[in-house]
Amino acid sequence: MADRVFIVAEAGVNHDGSLDDALTLVDVAAAAGADAVKFQTFRADALVTRRAAKAAYQVANTGQDGGQADMLRRLELSEDAHHRIADRCRDRGIAFMSTAFDLEGLALLDRMGVPAIKIPSGDLTWGAMLLAAARTGRPLFVSTGMAELEEVRQALGVVAFGLTREGEPTGLADCDAAFASAEGRAAVQARVTVLQCTTQYPAPAAAANLRAMATMAEAFGVPVGYSDHTLGIAVATAAVALGARVIEKHFTLGRDRPGPDHAASLEPAELTALVRAVRDVEAALGDGLKTPSAAELPNRPIARRSLVAARPVAAGEAWTAGAVTAKRPADGLSPMTWWDIAGRTAVRAYAVDDALAAEELP
Repeated sequence: MADRVFIVAEAGVNHDGSLDDALTLVDVAAAAGADAVKFQTFRADALVTRRAAKAAYQVANTGQDGGQADMLRRLELSEDAHHRIADRCRDRGIAFMSTAFDLEGLALLDRMGVPAIKIPSGDLTWGAMLLAAARTGRPLFVSTGMAELEEVRQALGVVAFGLTREGEPTGLADCDAAFASAEGRAAVQARVTVLQCTTQYPAPAAAANLRAMATMAEAFGVPVGYSDHTLGIAVATAAVALGARVIEKHFTLGRDRPGPDHAASLEPAELTALVRAVRDVEAALGDGLKTPSAAELPNRPIARRSLVAARPVAAGEAWTAGAVTAKRPADGLSPMTWWDIAGRTAVRAYAVDDALAAEELP
């Protein structure tokens, strides 16, 4: 994951409770070239109370009022379904991931050997989950939607405690101390990628705040990424240009489906376009050294100029501004050498457009 941007195709609950659709989503993500396809692991009764209302976007996207519990119950995946999906991922050559929304689900994913654990934005303040996730020993992707910078710091403190201390913290002060230690800071920096995120589906581009990635990278010294809920691929692509090492993007088999997240998701062809765009931007970033690329070196003599005689010049005649000009190709002296030559006498005769010889230089 360190060598290139890690692209997570977020299937989430866009299977609408259908295992067949979940398997098809794996096929789509693999065909698009994503590195991983991610689902969600939860039991509705362990996630929400019956009084938990739907978010406004969930009501708008599902066309149904009511609570979260009934909606989520229809979107659960059984343990067997998880294994069936993981088997399909292996067959298609794509990593299987899922976001756990309870500790039992986290344990299941750990047993399944997922390449990373995703902490969703809503659970950034759930210390027990952060501690348990850290103790899996797996890389962590931590989403920060709705969060203040201090809340991100506190979450990383819990992770630092989990990575470097035994037992339970007696309070946040223990976690703060763990993160303040050189050992704790190094452990977090080696294991955690913090994802900028805007918790709205779809999120307006103006709310993406991609510069927050740099703020968190500077504050905590961690790799950063972007979990994207905007429409289209432009914002996610821009995030890569700004340093995102992980990109997560929802996708669907069709945006016209009635589930809660379809409206903010990419359709299959768009997911393919995103992967290509990310790889193009990644390649375009280069190594940062300002030097000609191999592709442009052949064009340098064609596009640059040489000093040439502007009119016939006799041997021994003084070089004046009217006697010299600069024209393509660059097969003679660079125009930058003019001031070294000005006022000297020509070493030989020149016809119009003859390139000045190296012997003219002092």
